Amino acid sequence: MPSAGLSPRRAVQLAALLALLLLYSLQLAGALLPNVPVFVAASALGLVLDLYLQHQQPGLLALLGKVRFDVVTRQLLRDMLIVVGLVRLPDVEPVEEMGVVPLLLGCYAAHFFCQGVAVLVRRSRTLPIVTRNIDTSGLRLSPAPPRLLLRQPSRRLLRFMSPATAGLLVTAVTSAKGWALAGLCVSLALSIVSAGYLGTWLLPGKRLPNEERVLAWLDGWLADYRPTVGMYFSGGATSAYQANMWLSTLAALDGRPLIVLRERFMVQKIDATDVPIVCIPKVAHLMHLEHSTLKVLLHPANSGKTSQVLRIPTVKHAFTNHGESDKLSSCNPYAKAYDEVWVAGPAARERYQLADIGVDDKDVVEVGRPQLAPILPYAGPPARDGYTTVLYAPTWEGWTDDPGNTSVILAGENIVRELLADPAVRLLYKPHPMTGSVDPRAGVANRRIQAMINEANAARSGARPGPEAAAELQRRTAELDELTSTAFRKSVDEPERMMLQSRPDSERAAVVTAAREAWEEAYWASFPEWEHQIITGARPAIYTCFNQADLLISDVSSVVSDYLSSEKPYAVANTSGLSEDDFRTGFPTVRAATILSPDASEVPRLLESVRDPAKDTLSAARAELKVHLLGPSDPPSLARFNRAALDLCAAADSRNTRAAARTAAEIPGQREKADAAEEIELDPAARPLPAPDGRRDGSKAGRRTDREERTDRADRADDEKPDATSDAEDPVISA
Repeated sequence: MPSAGLSPRRAVQLAALLALLLLYSLQLAGALLPNVPVFVAASALGLVLDLYLQHQQPGLLALLGKVRFDVVTRQLLRDMLIVVGLVRLPDVEPVEEMGVVPLLLGCYAAHFFCQGVAVLVRRSRTLPIVTRNIDTSGLRLSPAPPRLLLRQPSRRLLRFMSPATAGLLVTAVTSAKGWALAGLCVSLALSIVSAGYLGTWLLPGKRLPNEERVLAWLDGWLADYRPTVGMYFSGGATSAYQANMWLSTLAALDGRPLIVLRERFMVQKIDATDVPIVCIPKVAHLMHLEHSTLKVLLHPANSGKTSQVLRIPTVKHAFTNHGESDKLSSCNPYAKAYDEVWVAGPAARERYQLADIGVDDKDVVEVGRPQLAPILPYAGPPARDGYTTVLYAPTWEGWTDDPGNTSVILAGENIVRELLADPAVRLLYKPHPMTGSVDPRAGVANRRIQAMINEANAARSGARPGPEAAAELQRRTAELDELTSTAFRKSVDEPERMMLQSRPDSERAAVVTAAREAWEEAYWASFPEWEHQIITGARPAIYTCFNQADLLISDVSSVVSDYLSSEKPYAVANTSGLSEDDFRTGFPTVRAATILSPDASEVPRLLESVRDPAKDTLSAARAELKVHLLGPSDPPSLARFNRAALDLCAAADSRNTRAAARTAAEIPGQREKADAAEEIELDPAARPLPAPDGRRDGSKAGRRTDREERTDRADRADDEKPDATSDAEDPVISA
């Protein structure tokens, strides 16, 4: 039994480690005694356990690798103990006469040779860019080699050495040396043949183009496609939702859209879209966009790599953010680095003015929130004899220690307890996907809330949809999965995915939208109306939950602003420590909300106001605040967004035209400078004295600042970093 303070996963890892050490001890004891049954059983079970751990406990093996007890060391130790056992067995021919040791060493040499070839092949198949929705036939890409040979050296060693280990153990039992020699020869042949097979990917027929050819192809594709407006995104594994929410808007803009990413893994995390995607990890390669027709880049998030693309002078940059709220993060001082800041409505404009972070008011453009179109408007209170659906969607704790960031820690359990106490409430609980990632207390509270909901469901009963509802959901899920993901074989790598995910079929976006709507209908129909739901996956999306809810309870976040487009009642938890008046004054998005204290004692009265419109005193305030937060409904938000994009494209064209005119005007002056330089070379006395900083030209324009030099060094270091996933064993591919 594991100890009370040990998680089940750690308990399993500890048990596996103890079993591995025990088997080595038994193998050594059986070899020295000698005791053939113990020796053979311990050796065989040790190999089987190691194979099992490769598949089921990679975390434990990673820890063993950190202390230099990796797979090569473990297998070598196992084989050496087998050789010791053979030496100790009286009926077995002397090891030195059988030739076991040279063959065994040859097997390991062949393994390392095969691994060297695998490294060369992996590097040759790591392209400087990754694409999706782009025809890459011009690159003549080829399928990847088997994953076992290319990216799984640990599993390859154990599997290829299994015949050798088996032959040696059979020899220990039968005393016939032929088994040992046969097993060793098979293992040696497996590694040699595999190395030769992998080497074919280095030949011209399968070898991929080099960096120079790939970048030349990228320039050619950009020249043919002629992109105008793009979305630039860089972030971590859990941040893809920030880009995905803008896909439909980007696709609907006039012009030729493009998505520019910086992390290789992010290519597969972008949702289904027809928009071409290009990932450019290195800074030096990113500058190829400067010579394209790209005029505008939209930025849904700030990142450390954003500054790298801001250097491109031919492109205008607009910060769209991935959501608007009253949090300080919605007015990040980094926003002043962009040419324009696009916001939903007047409230955000005022927020930037009050923040006084250097964003000029003339650079703030109100464009609304185009992606809110799927949210249905308020259709009246819930039926008196039905359930009141409440969506509790708290945000996460954020990167700061502000107590009011999330209600999960201080108020979450109280809110859920009050809601579950009302028999006419149906709760939809959808926590932020990053809940608990910074503050462990949020993760603990989140798990307790889910346990409360499961317990409440167990105490409820009622009619359930028939099996046909579940079958319909399964059918719709399979249909949507087929449209929104690509089923890759296990050995696929980036170039092969680029080859498979080339130009999408026409009208695919419309087909995906229809399939998603059908899935959402089947999803909600598959559950009884009385059952509480815990929603932690990407589906159903938050806007779909909005349409199911009669009431939203959340925190100060963009969820509130988006939900307000429906004009339905909403409440915001105040865990900031501020009084209600100060809370409303400090956060404009809560002015039309019911404020909940940490004990959530206001919930019963809130539910009454939702069920009885006569008691809803905030309906007019919600309508007024909606316009203040999201802007007018006419013209539509998408039209305003598109107009802002066209205007910024025109500004980019104007700037580039002026720059080209200045360059043309400076050409004569450049000739004069060249002539002067030639005269200086002929007459050394005419050379200027060195500047104080050691340069010939002491002017500011002729000097490189320390900041510029540090930036260039950092960029070169970033370019020289190996890709984190290029040599990783058995990478997890997210469809």
